[in-house]
Amino acid sequence: MPHASNIVYCDGPDSPHAFDIVPLQPRKGSLDAMCPVCKGRGQWNTEIDLVSFRCKRTACDRCHGAGWVETGSDPVGLPDIEIAPGGYPRWTLRFEAADEATQIDPGTPGLSQA
Repeated sequence: MPHASNIVYCDGPDSPHAFDIVPLQPRKGSLDAMCPVCKGRGQWNTEIDLVSFRCKRTACDRCHGAGWVETGSDPVGLPDIEIAPGGYPRWTLRFEAADEATQIDPGTPGLSQA
């Protein structure tokens, strides 16, 4: 027997129900500021049922799901999968250059004004 549903599709982080039941991510390591795209959540709903609150989510491309971004020149370590010399996949840590600090809105909460 099907249950009642009211499914809403979100086009991106600016949609009205994009951040329903999506918690803020804790700050990890030396990341400096809340991500200006996902506002510290690291992900948002692409589809949500407003009756049962079942949802499908997508990770933020700006912060790679961390919710926080580096504003300085420090590289950011991201988990990745690579093919080992034996031909099998293995987990690794990939370092990516941080974006320029000028791309971050200075009014973003959590950004130090030092």
